[in-house]
Amino acid sequence: MKKVLIIKALNEMFPNPRSDLNYSNNFEMLVAVVLSAQTTDVSVNKVTPELFRKYPNPDTLKDAPIEDLENILKSIGLYKTKAKNIKNLSQILHDKFNSEIPSERSDLESLPGVGRKTANVVLANAFGKNVIAVDTHVNRVSKRLGIAKESDNILEVENKIVKYFKNNDLSKLHHQLIFFGRYHCLARNPKCENCPLQEVCLFYKNKNK
Repeated sequence: MKKVLIIKALNEMFPNPRSDLNYSNNFEMLVAVVLSAQTTDVSVNKVTPELFRKYPNPDTLKDAPIEDLENILKSIGLYKTKAKNIKNLSQILHDKFNSEIPSERSDLESLPGVGRKTANVVLANAFGKNVIAVDTHVNRVSKRLGIAKESDNILEVENKIVKYFKNNDLSKLHHQLIFFGRYHCLARNPKCENCPLQEVCLFYKNKNK
């Protein structure tokens, strides 16, 4: 069965996956994920130690000078927008949520810089909810494996993954699919020749017709 083969292969390749982002609490996780948009986790991990040392919680970050935030974040993409977003979301967390990270999707998505993908990461990792965030790697891999169609949008891909892998740990699967896409099933030059999922991969079958 295809699903069993996929789960088995991912468990063997990535038995204990965790995020490449460095954080020590839910607030840091939220900020780090917001900063990671269109930027590598490695780049984010270079700027967050200073950021979290100076501004460890919403109460301090909301009052941070925007110029200082921009200076700390200037090495990552879209740093001016991200500086504004993390400052403003900290203000909202302070004003509306008692400086706590909310556990409802609608509340999370009301925060600047937080879309569905970021909300799902927080819901899964901070609150143990069985949801999956679809990033570029998850999107690509799920389509190559035939779980979703090439024409599906991100929400359609998410819904199909949830339906296909129901009763599985979606948070763990999220990290496994990311790592599989990031290090093995690359956008360009995927490592098809030594892939354990050749027999169920539409991309491989089409490539070798």
